[in-house]
Amino acid sequence: MKEKTRNNIYEAFIGEAKAYFRLLAYAEKAEEEEVPQVALLFRAIAEAERVHATSHLNLVKDLLVKDTDTNLEKSFKKEKSISENKYPDLIKEAEDEGEKVAAQTFSYARDAEAHHAKLYEQAIYHLIKDETAAYHVCQVCGYVTEKKIPEKCPVCGAPRDKFKTVE
Repeated sequence: MKEKTRNNIYEAFIGEAKAYFRLLAYAEKAEEEEVPQVALLFRAIAEAERVHATSHLNLVKDLLVKDTDTNLEKSFKKEKSISENKYPDLIKEAEDEGEKVAAQTFSYARDAEAHHAKLYEQAIYHLIKDETAAYHVCQVCGYVTEKKIPEKCPVCGAPRDKFKTVE
């Protein structure tokens, strides 16, 4: 695939993925406002956008998705870089502008991303031992644990009922 087309497909993937989440947020708002048919429409179109994103991703997947060892290493480096380099800047800028809620969500994400990097490192052990572990994801801040669900999230303090198990 030629470079311009590959870049365009990747950009289209990003746009469709963003539209998917944006439309789900619109659907949630429509539900809150008790407009169920519009909420349903937003969810249906969100699903269509997911289909588009998946189609685009499949065209460039061979460029983005490698063998598991490479994918783990790349994911580890990305999470580490984001938590150590990107989020501190975002937090500072939000704090400088007095945006406390934004600074808090960036802080939650930074802390969760740092822990994600540790989980990627530990994943090699599980691959070698041929073990499978369930993970539990805080639905408030994104913290992930492979151990039992804590009484409260160590990042944001959310109660255990805010965790979703991924098996």
